Amino acid sequence: MGYVAGVDVGSTQTKAAILDDDGKVVARGLVDTGANVVQAAEKAFQAAITEGDIDPRQVEYVIGTGYGRYRVTFGNTQVTEISCHGRGAAYLFPGTRTVVDMGGQDTKAIRVSDTGEIEDFCMNDKCAAGTGRFLGAASSALNIPLNELGTTALRSERPVKISTTCTVFAESEVLAWLGKGKKIEDILWGVHKSIASRSAALLRRVGINDQVTFTGGVAKNQAMVAALEQRLGTTLNISPESHYMGAIGAALFALDHVRASRAPVTAPAEARA
Repeated sequence: MGYVAGVDVGSTQTKAAILDDDGKVVARGLVDTGANVVQAAEKAFQAAITEGDIDPRQVEYVIGTGYGRYRVTFGNTQVTEISCHGRGAAYLFPGTRTVVDMGGQDTKAIRVSDTGEIEDFCMNDKCAAGTGRFLGAASSALNIPLNELGTTALRSERPVKISTTCTVFAESEVLAWLGKGKKIEDILWGVHKSIASRSAALLRRVGINDQVTFTGGVAKNQAMVAALEQRLGTTLNISPESHYMGAIGAALFALDHVRASRAPVTAPAEARA
C-alpha cells in the first residue's frame, strides 16, 4: 500500500497528515513551529509516520503548504494554504461553499466551488485583531491557558465590548476591564465576539453561502465557534480534523499527482489505426 502526505507549516504550529490510496486520513502529526521551520516540518512528518506505524519509503509524494511551505525540504512541491484549506474543507464537507480559516497570525475567508476550487478569498494579513494571536494576548493578560479560554468565555452573562482594533493594545484593554471589576468570563466572551465580528466582515467580502466550514486550530475553541455562529446566523461545519485541514488538503493534491502518474497512457487515435 502506498501513502501520500501533506505538511502545513503555520506560524504557530506545524501539522502533517498522511492519507492512504483511498484518501482516508491514517495518521497525523502536530508540533509547535518555533524558530526552526525546517526542523518543525520534519518533526511533524515524523510524528505522523510514528503514529501510523508507516515506513517513510511508502510515502510516495509529499506536498508542503502554509507560510513555511518552501521550508518542507523533503517535500516534492508546494501548494498555497488557501487552496489546501479549500480542498480539505470541500473533501470533508462536500456542501462547503465558504471557508473561514483562523490561524495564529491571520484569518482567511475563502469561497470555493463544488469541487473545492478557489473562486475568491480575502485575508486580514495586515492586522492580527481577528486571529488566534488576539486570543493569545487575552490569555497572557488574564493568565489563563489558551485551551481554557473557550469554556471560560461560555460562562459569561454580561459580555463587555472590546473596542480596540489592534492586538498590541488588546492586553491593555483586557486589563483595564479587569481593573473595573468585570468578570473574566465576561471579558473573554467580549474578546470572542470582537474576533467573530471581524471574521464575519471578511466572510461577507467573499460571500457567505449555505455551508460554512471552520478550519484551523481556533476551530477547537467552543466559544469561538459559538460567537461565529451567533454572528453569522448559521451552524458551522466543524470536524475533529479541522486543525489539520490544510495538511489534509495538501495530501489530497499529492494523491491527485500519484493517481495521475499511475493512469495508463492512451495512444492517439492515429497511432491506434
